[in-house]
Amino acid sequence: MAKRLPDVGPGGTAPPPRRTRIVLADITRQDSRAERTRTELAQQTQVGEALVRGLVRAQLALALRLSLVVAIGLGGLPWLFAIAPSLGRTTVAGVNLPWLLLGVASFPFLIGLGWAYVRLAERNEQDFTDLVQRPER
Repeated sequence: MAKRLPDVGPGGTAPPPRRTRIVLADITRQDSRAERTRTELAQQTQVGEALVRGLVRAQLALALRLSLVVAIGLGGLPWLFAIAPSLGRTTVAGVNLPWLLLGVASFPFLIGLGWAYVRLAERNEQDFTDLVQRPER
């Protein structure tokens, strides 16, 4: 195909090329609710404060529940040994059972609870993020 030469105007110069307008797809309508929620969070409006307060309450409830598990799990052992003194005098491999439970078994227990706390706290945060970024239906 032959290349078309530009038309030459009366002054011997070529006219400027026609401008082409390129428009990106308009996808901002879909994210309007998520954007509005993010704006409310950033500007600390009442809605944003309510959302953050909900996240803080969820994290606090999780921390209190797991603290209760620790208090019952570790704090209950002295009560158990006080109620059943024969259990407190039991030896395993030459070591008293209270020393084994409080000195050795408590560490894996606390590590497991720490792991569970981190996992559940991250899930709370992910749920919050999903709520904030959820598109309007």
